[in-house]
Amino acid sequence: MMPSAVGCRAWSVVSTLYRALLVMLLWLPLASAAFAHASLNSTEPPDGAVVAAAPGVIRLIFNEPVSPTSLKLTRPDRSSVPLEDVVVKGNALEITPPADLQTGTHLLSWRVVSEDGHPIGGSFLFSVGHAGGPPPDTAADSGWPVWAGLWTGKVMLYLGIFFGIGGVFAIFWFVGGDTATWKPSLIALGIGSAGALISLGFQGLDAVDEGIPFLFSGSAWRAGLGTSLGPTVIFVCVGFALAALALLSGKGREARWMALSAVLTAAFSLSLSGHASAAPPQWIMRPAVFLHVAAIAIWAGALLPLMLQLRTKSPEAAGSLQRFSVFIPCAVLILIAAGGVLAYVQVGTPSALVTTAYGIAFLIKLVLLVVLFVLAAANRWRLTQRSRRGEPKAISMLVRLIAAETLVMVLIFGVAAAWRFTPPPRSLVSQVQRDVVVRLQNAEAAADVTVRRGDGGAVSLSIKITGKDGQPLDPVEVTAVLGNPQAGVEPIRRKAEKTEAGWTVADLVLPLAARWSLRLDVLITDFDITRLEGEIEIRP
Repeated sequence: MMPSAVGCRAWSVVSTLYRALLVMLLWLPLASAAFAHASLNSTEPPDGAVVAAAPGVIRLIFNEPVSPTSLKLTRPDRSSVPLEDVVVKGNALEITPPADLQTGTHLLSWRVVSEDGHPIGGSFLFSVGHAGGPPPDTAADSGWPVWAGLWTGKVMLYLGIFFGIGGVFAIFWFVGGDTATWKPSLIALGIGSAGALISLGFQGLDAVDEGIPFLFSGSAWRAGLGTSLGPTVIFVCVGFALAALALLSGKGREARWMALSAVLTAAFSLSLSGHASAAPPQWIMRPAVFLHVAAIAIWAGALLPLMLQLRTKSPEAAGSLQRFSVFIPCAVLILIAAGGVLAYVQVGTPSALVTTAYGIAFLIKLVLLVVLFVLAAANRWRLTQRSRRGEPKAISMLVRLIAAETLVMVLIFGVAAAWRFTPPPRSLVSQVQRDVVVRLQNAEAAADVTVRRGDGGAVSLSIKITGKDGQPLDPVEVTAVLGNPQAGVEPIRRKAEKTEAGWTVADLVLPLAARWSLRLDVLITDFDITRLEGEIEIRP
């Protein structure tokens, strides 16, 4: 009896465990389904589709119900609009887009929360009429007010640097700290400070492609600070502050060194941004910009203080004129040498002088410089010695010619500020002749990604993958994931196609020309995956 009873109990325990295990096995699929994150199954229009007419409704269809948290549409003109007319129908989101959808490629960036509370996001593209941006005849002129603000701010910034900071340098190094000559420099410093703020704000508007009303939002200013102009404005404001402190400190040695520091800081600030500073080789170009700016500041800054001393018949005028005459040939030589280097790299070929807007602006500036050099030569070799001897007619003529030099300087600043809107010929050549290449690498693999720019904003990625030993790698699958977090664009996923030369993602139309994050999900085997991350620059 006892063995039989023990056997029955043992069988009962085994049976109970078997039933419990069976229940667990049946429950696991349900549990995994309950805790699985939502995923996007399809979209209407399909991702990458070109439709003849603007869709009345856009649908995002998921594998389970979701709650939308953020939906944004980026238009072909790079403007963005939030999508708020959304209806949840089962597993789908039905979105009513704006009624004025433009011709070209649109990017819809979405972010939702699944039933388990996990947020997910992504982006997809669709085109109305054709892929790419709007046709040329429909391009808007809304950028002109922003461009006018950019040009005005840049001219004001130049006035502050060259007549303000340069003027303070001249006051303490050439004209003996004469307080009667301070007023023009103070006014110029004020103009330059305002120009720095205007430049930063309008740079932000240009960066996010918004109109004047957006200037009063913090986003525009943050965007401006995020560009290369941000450090320039910060350092130039330090230069303005140093110049103002030099004036407050008086006539001593401390004021002289503060004035010199202000000039060097301002020259450094302009070497941080702009077409010329960004050109290769930067170890030559940035110092050339620095020297060019410093030489102009020393020359231009001396004009108004000297003119005031000569007009008021100051007894210090003769000594100031002598000190300036001794020093200015060095500044002019540096100006010509540095300017020659910048022109050679930026223009490239003589034909570009008459075939590009940049070259035409350069020719105008060159003509003005010739006029400036003629005036300066007349001042130095015909009028300076006579003015130092106190001849009234020579002094009167010298004052007029210095005023003319000042006017020509202002015109040169206006032309130089226009370069902001004219890409240099070397840049145009590089955009046509060179692709953008970026290398992504981790401990397991590396990838050389070539970005080729096509018409209408289309880009293609050519991907060559190697293993950690540098030998070609033959993965099972490659997926490119592009995102633009700064613009609020969720990741766009595209599977690469295998070709004889490697892997390719073809005809990907991105409506935003900006710096994009790039991740490659490389499935090395059916069980091993590695991720390579970096950034690529998508240019207009």
